[in-house]
Amino acid sequence: MKYKFIAIPLIAAFAIFIISYTTMEKTSVEKPVIAENVKKATAAKKAKPKKKPKAKTLVLSKSKNKPSPAVEKEEEEPEKITTSTTGNTAIINVLSDKVNNYALENNMSTEYCFLVDMSLPSGRNRFFIYDLKKNAIVHAGLVAHGSCNETFIANPRFSNQSQSGCSSLGKYKVGAFYTGRYGKSFRLHGLDNCNSNAFKRAVVIHGYHCVPDEEIYPRVLCNSLGCVMVSYKFFDKISKTSNRSGKPIVL
Repeated sequence: MKYKFIAIPLIAAFAIFIISYTTMEKTSVEKPVIAENVKKATAAKKAKPKKKPKAKTLVLSKSKNKPSPAVEKEEEEPEKITTSTTGNTAIINVLSDKVNNYALENNMSTEYCFLVDMSLPSGRNRFFIYDLKKNAIVHAGLVAHGSCNETFIANPRFSNQSQSGCSSLGKYKVGAFYTGRYGKSFRLHGLDNCNSNAFKRAVVIHGYHCVPDEEIYPRVLCNSLGCVMVSYKFFDKISKTSNRSGKPIVL
Protein backbone atom coordinates (compact mmCIF):
# COMPACT_ATOMS: atom_id res chain seq x y z
CA MET A 1 0.00 0.00 0.00
CA LYS A 2 2.91 2.26 0.81
CA TYR A 3 4.34 1.78 -2.72
CA LYS A 4 0.93 2.40 -4.27
CA PHE A 5 0.73 5.81 -2.69
CA ILE A 6 4.26 6.66 -3.97
CA ALA A 7 3.61 5.34 -7.53
CA ILE A 8 0.43 7.37 -8.11
CA PRO A 9 2.12 10.77 -7.59
CA LEU A 10 5.03 9.64 -9.75
CA ILE A 11 2.72 8.60 -12.59
CA ALA A 12 0.78 11.87 -12.29
CA ALA A 13 3.97 13.91 -12.30
CA PHE A 14 5.25 12.03 -15.37
CA ALA A 15 1.97 12.65 -17.18
CA ILE A 16 2.11 16.38 -16.40
CA PHE A 17 5.71 16.48 -17.65
CA ILE A 18 4.75 14.77 -20.94
CA ILE A 19 1.79 17.16 -21.51
CA SER A 20 3.93 20.16 -20.62
CA TYR A 21 6.74 19.09 -22.98
CA THR A 22 4.25 18.52 -25.86
CA THR A 23 2.74 21.98 -25.32
CA MET A 24 6.21 23.56 -25.33
CA GLU A 25 7.05 21.74 -28.54
CA LYS A 26 3.89 22.95 -30.24
CA THR A 27 4.47 26.49 -29.06
CA SER A 28 8.06 26.54 -30.25
CA VAL A 29 7.01 25.27 -33.70
CA GLU A 30 4.03 27.65 -34.18
CA LYS A 31 5.75 30.90 -33.16
CA PRO A 32 8.11 31.20 -36.13
CA VAL A 33 5.26 30.48 -38.59
CA ILE A 34 3.09 33.20 -37.05
CA ALA A 35 6.02 35.59 -37.05
CA GLU A 36 6.81 34.74 -40.66
CA ASN A 37 3.20 35.32 -41.69
CA VAL A 38 3.15 38.67 -39.92
CA LYS A 39 6.36 39.70 -41.72
CA LYS A 40 4.90 38.70 -45.09
CA ALA A 41 1.65 40.53 -44.39
CA THR A 42 3.55 43.65 -43.26
CA ALA A 43 5.77 43.49 -46.32
CA ALA A 44 2.71 43.15 -48.55
CA LYS A 45 1.07 46.17 -46.88
CA LYS A 46 4.23 48.22 -47.29
CA ALA A 47 4.65 47.15 -50.93
CA LYS A 48 1.16 48.32 -52.00
CA PRO A 49 1.44 52.03 -51.10
CA LYS A 50 4.79 52.32 -52.88
CA LYS A 51 3.10 51.98 -56.28
CA LYS A 52 0.60 54.83 -55.70
CA PRO A 53 3.08 57.68 -55.14
CA LYS A 54 4.91 56.71 -58.33
CA ALA A 55 1.74 57.11 -60.38
CA LYS A 56 1.02 60.48 -58.74
CA THR A 57 4.54 61.74 -59.36
CA LEU A 58 4.31 60.96 -63.07
CA VAL A 59 1.02 62.86 -63.43
CA LEU A 60 2.36 65.88 -61.57
CA SER A 61 5.54 66.04 -63.60
CA LYS A 62 3.58 65.95 -66.86
CA SER A 63 1.21 68.71 -65.83
CA LYS A 64 4.03 70.86 -64.49
CA ASN A 65 6.56 70.57 -67.30
CA LYS A 66 4.39 69.84 -70.33
CA PRO A 67 1.21 71.89 -70.87
CA SER A 68 -1.71 70.00 -72.36
CA PRO A 69 -2.37 70.46 -76.10
CA ALA A 70 -5.64 72.23 -75.30
CA VAL A 71 -3.81 74.99 -73.38
CA GLU A 72 -1.22 75.45 -76.13
CA LYS A 73 -3.98 75.72 -78.74
CA GLU A 74 -5.86 78.26 -76.65
CA GLU A 75 -2.77 80.49 -76.29
CA GLU A 76 -2.12 80.42 -80.04
CA GLU A 77 -5.74 81.02 -81.04
CA PRO A 78 -6.11 84.27 -83.04
CA GLU A 79 -8.57 87.02 -82.15
CA LYS A 80 -12.12 86.13 -83.14
CA ILE A 81 -13.81 88.63 -85.48
CA THR A 82 -17.59 88.60 -85.18
CA THR A 83 -19.93 89.09 -88.15
CA SER A 84 -20.83 92.59 -86.98
CA THR A 85 -17.18 93.70 -87.07
CA THR A 86 -16.42 92.52 -90.60
CA GLY A 87 -18.62 95.22 -92.11
CA ASN A 88 -19.02 95.21 -95.88
CA THR A 89 -16.83 92.22 -96.81
CA ALA A 90 -17.17 92.92 -100.55
CA ILE A 91 -15.63 96.39 -100.08
CA ILE A 92 -12.91 94.95 -97.80
CA ASN A 93 -11.96 92.33 -100.42
CA VAL A 94 -11.77 94.92 -103.22
CA LEU A 95 -9.69 97.28 -101.07
CA SER A 96 -7.26 94.54 -99.99
CA ASP A 97 -6.64 93.51 -103.62
CA LYS A 98 -5.95 97.12 -104.64
CA VAL A 99 -3.67 97.68 -101.64
CA ASN A 100 -1.71 94.49 -102.32
CA ASN A 101 -1.07 95.51 -105.94
CA TYR A 102 -0.12 99.04 -104.91
CA ALA A 103 2.25 97.75 -102.21
CA LEU A 104 4.01 95.43 -104.69
CA GLU A 105 4.55 98.30 -107.16
CA ASN A 106 5.77 100.75 -104.50
CA ASN A 107 7.96 98.56 -102.27
CA MET A 108 5.59 98.70 -99.31
CA SER A 109 4.39 95.97 -96.96
CA THR A 110 2.72 92.99 -98.64
CA GLU A 111 2.13 91.35 -95.25
CA TYR A 112 -0.35 93.77 -93.66
CA CYS A 113 -2.51 96.73 -94.56
CA PHE A 114 -4.93 98.96 -92.62
CA LEU A 115 -8.44 99.37 -94.04
CA VAL A 116 -11.04 101.89 -92.89
CA ASP A 117 -14.63 101.58 -94.13
CA MET A 118 -16.34 104.93 -93.49
CA SER A 119 -19.62 103.62 -94.94
CA LEU A 120 -20.19 101.80 -91.62
CA PRO A 121 -21.80 103.51 -88.58
CA SER A 122 -19.25 105.05 -86.20
CA GLY A 123 -20.43 102.80 -83.35
CA ARG A 124 -19.30 99.74 -85.33
CA ASN A 125 -15.74 98.48 -85.75
CA ARG A 126 -14.61 99.97 -89.06
CA PHE A 127 -10.80 100.01 -88.78
CA PHE A 128 -9.44 96.63 -89.90
CA ILE A 129 -5.91 95.28 -89.57
CA TYR A 130 -5.72 92.97 -92.57
CA ASP A 131 -3.30 90.09 -93.12
CA LEU A 132 -2.59 90.11 -96.87
CA LYS A 133 -0.90 86.68 -96.80
CA LYS A 134 -3.86 84.97 -95.12
CA ASN A 135 -6.52 87.19 -96.76
CA ALA A 136 -8.09 87.70 -93.36
CA ILE A 137 -8.95 90.43 -90.86
CA VAL A 138 -6.82 89.83 -87.74
CA HIS A 139 -7.99 92.78 -85.62
CA ALA A 140 -10.89 95.24 -85.81
CA GLY A 141 -11.57 98.40 -83.84
CA LEU A 142 -13.52 101.63 -83.61
CA VAL A 143 -12.26 104.77 -85.37
CA ALA A 144 -13.58 108.33 -85.17
CA HIS A 145 -14.18 110.67 -88.11
CA GLY A 146 -13.58 114.42 -88.18
CA SER A 147 -16.15 116.91 -86.85
CA CYS A 148 -15.54 119.35 -89.75
CA ASN A 149 -15.22 122.06 -87.09
CA GLU A 150 -18.80 121.57 -85.89
CA THR A 151 -19.84 120.61 -82.38
CA PHE A 152 -20.61 117.06 -83.51
CA ILE A 153 -21.54 115.20 -86.70
CA ALA A 154 -22.91 111.65 -86.62
CA ASN A 155 -22.11 110.89 -90.26
CA PRO A 156 -18.74 111.73 -91.83
CA ARG A 157 -18.04 114.43 -94.38
CA PHE A 158 -14.73 114.61 -96.21
CA SER A 159 -12.33 117.38 -97.22
CA ASN A 160 -8.67 117.84 -98.15
CA GLN A 161 -8.64 121.52 -97.18
CA SER A 162 -6.37 122.80 -94.43
CA GLN A 163 -8.14 123.71 -91.16
CA SER A 164 -11.29 121.91 -92.36
CA GLY A 165 -11.36 119.49 -89.39
CA CYS A 166 -12.72 116.80 -91.73
CA SER A 167 -11.49 113.31 -92.51
CA SER A 168 -9.98 112.68 -95.96
CA LEU A 169 -10.60 109.61 -98.12
CA GLY A 170 -7.87 107.85 -100.12
CA LYS A 171 -4.65 105.88 -99.68
CA TYR A 172 -2.06 106.79 -97.06
CA LYS A 173 1.43 105.64 -96.24
CA VAL A 174 1.82 105.07 -92.50
CA GLY A 175 4.91 107.08 -91.60
CA ALA A 176 7.14 107.59 -88.59
CA PHE A 177 6.14 106.90 -85.00
CA TYR A 178 6.41 109.88 -82.64
CA THR A 179 5.02 111.22 -79.36
CA GLY A 180 3.05 114.41 -79.79
CA ARG A 181 0.10 116.41 -78.50
CA TYR A 182 -2.09 113.28 -78.20
CA GLY A 183 0.64 110.92 -77.04
CA LYS A 184 1.86 108.03 -79.20
CA SER A 185 1.11 108.67 -82.86
CA PHE A 186 1.94 107.69 -86.45
CA ARG A 187 2.38 110.33 -89.14
CA LEU A 188 0.37 109.87 -92.35
CA HIS A 189 1.37 110.77 -95.92
CA GLY A 190 -1.52 111.21 -98.36
CA LEU A 191 -0.99 109.29 -101.63
CA ASP A 192 -4.00 110.60 -103.60
CA ASN A 193 -5.28 114.01 -104.72
CA CYS A 194 -8.13 113.77 -102.20
CA ASN A 195 -5.74 113.50 -99.21
CA SER A 196 -2.53 115.14 -100.47
CA ASN A 197 -2.54 117.73 -97.64
CA ALA A 198 -2.72 115.13 -94.83
CA PHE A 199 0.89 115.57 -93.67
CA LYS A 200 0.64 119.41 -93.67
CA ARG A 201 -2.69 119.22 -91.86
CA ALA A 202 -1.08 116.98 -89.19
CA VAL A 203 -3.64 114.22 -89.84
CA VAL A 204 -2.19 111.28 -87.89
CA ILE A 205 -3.16 107.98 -86.24
CA HIS A 206 -3.42 108.36 -82.47
CA GLY A 207 -5.28 107.00 -79.45
CA TYR A 208 -7.78 108.99 -77.39
CA HIS A 209 -9.74 108.32 -74.20
CA CYS A 210 -13.21 108.93 -75.70
CA VAL A 211 -12.85 105.93 -78.05
CA PRO A 212 -13.81 102.68 -76.28
CA ASP A 213 -12.31 99.25 -76.94
CA GLU A 214 -15.64 97.59 -77.88
CA GLU A 215 -18.45 98.43 -80.32
CA ILE A 216 -21.12 100.80 -78.99
CA TYR A 217 -23.68 100.62 -81.84
CA PRO A 218 -26.45 101.88 -82.04
CA ARG A 219 -24.76 104.74 -80.16
CA VAL A 220 -22.37 106.95 -82.13
CA LEU A 221 -18.70 107.66 -81.49
CA CYS A 222 -17.03 110.93 -80.53
CA ASN A 223 -15.43 113.04 -83.32
CA SER A 224 -11.79 113.83 -84.06
CA LEU A 225 -10.35 116.95 -85.71
CA GLY A 226 -9.74 114.97 -88.91
CA CYS A 227 -7.26 112.46 -87.44
CA VAL A 228 -7.60 108.67 -87.53
CA MET A 229 -8.48 108.43 -83.85
CA VAL A 230 -8.74 105.01 -82.13
CA SER A 231 -8.71 103.56 -78.60
CA TYR A 232 -5.39 103.28 -76.76
CA LYS A 233 -5.67 99.50 -76.73
CA PHE A 234 -6.28 99.32 -80.47
CA PHE A 235 -3.42 101.76 -81.10
CA ASP A 236 -1.09 99.24 -79.44
CA LYS A 237 -2.25 96.58 -81.94
CA ILE A 238 -1.59 99.00 -84.81
CA SER A 239 1.86 99.74 -83.40
CA LYS A 240 2.80 96.05 -83.00
CA THR A 241 1.64 95.27 -86.54
CA SER A 242 3.64 98.18 -87.92
CA ASN A 243 6.78 96.99 -86.11
CA ARG A 244 6.37 93.43 -87.46
CA SER A 245 5.82 94.46 -91.08
CA GLY A 246 9.36 95.76 -91.75
CA LYS A 247 8.11 98.02 -94.58
CA PRO A 248 5.70 100.99 -94.60
CA ILE A 249 2.07 99.94 -94.38
CA VAL A 250 -0.68 101.23 -96.67
CA LEU A 251 -3.80 102.66 -95.00
